[in-house]
Amino acid sequence: MARRRPPPAERVRARLREAAGDAVAAEMPRGYQRLGRVLLLRLPQSLEPYGGLLADAWRAELGVETVLAHRGPIAGEFRHPQVTCLAGESAETEVVEHGSRWRLNAAEVMFAAGNRTERRRFAELVGPGEQVADLFAGIGYFTVPAARAVATASFVAVEKNPVAYRYLEENLRLNGVGERVRAVLGDNRSVPLPLRSFDRVLLGYLPSSVPWLPRSLELLPAQGGVLHVHLVADAHDALGEAIAAVRAGLREAGAEPSVPLAARAVKPYGPGRTHVVVDATVRPVSAR
Repeated sequence: MARRRPPPAERVRARLREAAGDAVAAEMPRGYQRLGRVLLLRLPQSLEPYGGLLADAWRAELGVETVLAHRGPIAGEFRHPQVTCLAGESAETEVVEHGSRWRLNAAEVMFAAGNRTERRRFAELVGPGEQVADLFAGIGYFTVPAARAVATASFVAVEKNPVAYRYLEENLRLNGVGERVRAVLGDNRSVPLPLRSFDRVLLGYLPSSVPWLPRSLELLPAQGGVLHVHLVADAHDALGEAIAAVRAGLREAGAEPSVPLAARAVKPYGPGRTHVVVDATVRPVSAR
């Protein structure tokens, strides 16, 4: 029987072991994120002197062109990646997922592969003929697959970061949905949006989009609609904590859910934390 080939991370670890010994190789994390031609790594400080060696090894094993290493958490309101380039000349890349395509610069905007299932779920929730507002559209993470899945739905995608907005426009064209998605550059709290016009509002901002509940309620029609509220909660009781936070936010905004709130875990979000989305079917304040 042929011997099974080790996974890529173990093959890279073997190269590091040959160059620096067992102790150093043992410190190499197994995880990595591949975004098309670009690879993102999380390296402990002790491995920084071996960054070039590791980059060459990963490029040889996976065939990627550029290797980036995280040097800090996602930063600021624009969710800017903090990375350093270990090898390669360009962080421009394209990600393909369930038939959707996103172009981006991995050194300038983030792409969370761990949101894959939630992107697909959201697309399946959008109904025929719906009007959907994505208040944190980014490069089209959620809007692109949803617009591809529901040909009769229409979308407004708002993005404040000019770099992400440029890729949003490009990705709408790339996926052939530009005629049904109106991209808006600006702050979702102040850009003019048609009030009482949207059946569904996506609030995909972390660590918490709860502060945007009042704004999203203004967009729902008199008969009500659905909000998808993303936030980060303690992993010990992530779903319960998230539901409580959204319920309190709705109450503070003068609204109550018309059906019980539903929450699901999206992905781990750092030690002891979980990214959660809460689905809230509600009526706006003036309709109560």
